[in-house]
Amino acid sequence: MLITRTFSLTNFAIATSALGFQVFVLYPWHKQLDDDFEDLRRAVLAERERNERIARGAQAEILAELKALRKASEMSR
Repeated sequence: MLITRTFSLTNFAIATSALGFQVFVLYPWHKQLDDDFEDLRRAVLAERERNERIARGAQAEILAELKALRKASEMSR
């Protein structure tokens, strides 16, 4: 009986400390990680949009140059 009671109290103490660790240490840490990952995701999306705008601008410049070359080529014939 005494061994069973001691085992139960020990098990309760371990479980309570594990739960306290999860609630007061791991959860805030995971919350901070989630917030940081969300900020990172937003930054990556913004950078990707910026790069796509730059690429579209470069493509437009190349297309304009090609049109000018084509027009010059047709005029020289």
